[in-house]
Amino acid sequence: MRIKFNMLAIGLVAATLLSSCGQQQKRQTPSAVYKTLKVEKQDITLDSKYSATIRGRQDVNIYPQVGGTIQQICVTEGQRVSVGQTLFIIDQVPFQAALNTAEASLESAKAAEATAALNYEAKKTLKAENVISDFDLQTAYNSLLSAKAQVSQANANVLNARNNLSYTVVKSPSNGVVGELPYKKGALVSASIVTPLTTVSDINQMHVYFSMTESQLLSMVRESGSLDKAIAAMPPLKLQLVDGSLYDLTGKVESASAVIDPSTGSIQLRAVFDNPNYVLHSGSTGVILLPLELKDQIIIPIKATVQLQDRFRVWDVDENGIAHGHLISLRPERLGDKVIVSEGLTVGQEIVAEGAGMVKEGQDVLHKGESK
Repeated sequence: MRIKFNMLAIGLVAATLLSSCGQQQKRQTPSAVYKTLKVEKQDITLDSKYSATIRGRQDVNIYPQVGGTIQQICVTEGQRVSVGQTLFIIDQVPFQAALNTAEASLESAKAAEATAALNYEAKKTLKAENVISDFDLQTAYNSLLSAKAQVSQANANVLNARNNLSYTVVKSPSNGVVGELPYKKGALVSASIVTPLTTVSDINQMHVYFSMTESQLLSMVRESGSLDKAIAAMPPLKLQLVDGSLYDLTGKVESASAVIDPSTGSIQLRAVFDNPNYVLHSGSTGVILLPLELKDQIIIPIKATVQLQDRFRVWDVDENGIAHGHLISLRPERLGDKVIVSEGLTVGQEIVAEGAGMVKEGQDVLHKGESK
């Protein structure tokens, strides 16, 4: 009997120890405390980015209209010029000589016309006295007409020679900035040269070209009712320069191309930016930032999600602090360390805000201590 009693006692002690060890082991598996947040909606403005090229409102290539050697370059690269300002002077000597010759020919033609007129008047008097025939009178009249034609031709030659002489002074057709000067003084140029003398860029206002997809533009058109209304409704644009800085002034979309690029499925838009300090330069590049206003959006930290292929999981937290996995979908835009939820969450839900990759299904995420 004593042996049986001892065995029973030993069994009770062992059971007690095992129970104590189990409880101790259970207490050694504590839950972490995770930061949570309540889901809510807010309005945000996103900047959609589009690569852009910058051009002067008017880039005019300057070509000579007559040939000759450059006698004088009157501007420097980067100089601001106004309409009618002299840029180059081409050798004027041969053109001045041609003008002098044309003017002399004109005077000669005028003299011949005067002589023909006197002869015709004399013939008319003689015909009235029946001294000469009708043929003689008509011949005198025809000579007068020929002399008048010679005067007209001489006048045209003078005008042409005067124009050619004026073309030796190459002037700016617009206000703007002088570009590269590839030709030096003494260089022989002509109207058929391939490379222009220079380019004058009107950069008081700049055209900035960028492209968006056809679907993006169609969405705006449907919302506004027409392309013109969609363009008019576009918000002011910001321009990011090549060094990453933002241009001081905002721009406005002026027009959209009527042709869609079949290789990219995109359509080109043109915006205009004022350039009073000539900060922008023709031929440069940048990035257009088009503000996109989104109403009633659910925004959560990226740390609150776990990516599962093309979907994302968050952890709902129930009233007892227990986490349950839940799949959501996100918009493609990113807000730094935050994301925009397109579906899967509702206002008022509580989710784990950080460390979602460490959470397990059914875990107590709000209380430290014994696991449940």
